[in-house]
Amino acid sequence: MKLRIVHLYPRDMNLYGDTGNVLVLRKRLEWRGHEAEVVRLDPGSDVGLRDADVVLGGGGSDAAQHVVADDLHARRDQVREALAERVPMLLVCGTFQLFGTGYRPAEGDAIDGIGVFDATTTASSPRIIGRIAIETALGRVTGFENHGGATRLGPDQAPFGRVVSGVGNGDGAPIEGAVTGTAIGTYLHGPVLPTNPALADHLLTLAMRRHDPQARLEPLGDVPPETAAQLGALTH
Repeated sequence: MKLRIVHLYPRDMNLYGDTGNVLVLRKRLEWRGHEAEVVRLDPGSDVGLRDADVVLGGGGSDAAQHVVADDLHARRDQVREALAERVPMLLVCGTFQLFGTGYRPAEGDAIDGIGVFDATTTASSPRIIGRIAIETALGRVTGFENHGGATRLGPDQAPFGRVVSGVGNGDGAPIEGAVTGTAIGTYLHGPVLPTNPALADHLLTLAMRRHDPQARLEPLGDVPPETAAQLGALTH
């Protein structure tokens, strides 16, 4: 099977090595004999989301969010259509904020989000930095949080997980991220997928089942040390 991975705004939204998430999905497919087509979607490009099997987005500065916001708004209907077709999405940090209802930075104009998540973010201080572990419907997920925004979820918005250690969304409640349908928003960097293979395989399984409802991923054996070392180097 060949899956199409659309990487949102890699030129602008790639703080803290979040591009490593793309690499992990590609390699975990290849190790099982499948193929991956990785497509970059930058502002103004003619790449769309209608043929996407997985969508990934990373972190970015306030300035970078201003750069990509208009383009993302122009693609709002495509995002909604992709979610209606159960395309899995992993949206980290700045992209998570843009998929919310809005972000108010410490300086400059507020940035409207596209409203996939009922989540409003406001710049806050001090910055939230450190290791984090959360309990999710997929089990425990670990990573590294580094963000200067406090995100408040609406009353009916499901979080991605409950904080075991760390801070999370930064609004006082012990919760992290948000989930709407097949879209996951999170502040977890690391990047998050190399240290959470079950989450990576969850995204891939959802993607494959769009083509074959009975599709399943074969368990992976031990990754050779030299391959693991190479993957680790490329994601940091």
